[in-house]
Amino acid sequence: MATLTDSLSLAAQMIGRLDPDLIAIVFLSLRVSLTAVTIATAIGLPFGALLALVPFPGRQGVIVLSNTLMGLPPVVVGLCVYLMISRAGPLGWLGLLYSPTAMITAQAVLVTPIVIALTRQIIESLWEEYDEQLRSFGVGPAGLVATLLWEGRLGLMTAVLAGFARANAEVGAVMIVGGNIDHYTRVMTTTIALEVSKGDLPLALSLGIILLTIALLINAGVSAVVLRSHGR
Repeated sequence: MATLTDSLSLAAQMIGRLDPDLIAIVFLSLRVSLTAVTIATAIGLPFGALLALVPFPGRQGVIVLSNTLMGLPPVVVGLCVYLMISRAGPLGWLGLLYSPTAMITAQAVLVTPIVIALTRQIIESLWEEYDEQLRSFGVGPAGLVATLLWEGRLGLMTAVLAGFARANAEVGAVMIVGGNIDHYTRVMTTTIALEVSKGDLPLALSLGIILLTIALLINAGVSAVVLRSHGR
């Protein structure tokens, strides 16, 4: 059995020579997560802004719900999506189960509440600051949303990066709806879980190193955005 040092050495070699299987897994992971975050952002930014600006009956309940959904257990999301798209489910006729599309759907469901909740908080803070000024200019609802989204763009970037970090590190939901099929739905997190269970550490370690590097880059990006927002 290979020692930890041997496994780390083999992992470094796989990364260094850009092992084709390794690269395919990484690119699929990024494609799934980036697509899910794009969908979540397209839904979450405007919805979060409207939730911050438009009073309506039950608004506080929606806010509580969006905050609660930020902590959705991934396996529960995976189970719900599975039930919707399985052959016996209402969307079974689409044939999405065990496909990248199913994984994107599950991740989008996980990330959207995060973007909505963080966007609402950011836009509410900006509205308190620019309320009188925008009212004096007679800005309409659409212009109001667009203006505040633009003014809060740095903070909103942080929200989107937080969503991407959640999606990229997720394993439970994508395992359930994707099936962890080799060369089709096997992403970094599910591959790590599988390879560790098989005792094949080099591939798991190489993917772990890449995941940690991505997490480091995301955190560096968030820090850069925060520092820039404070003018440092």
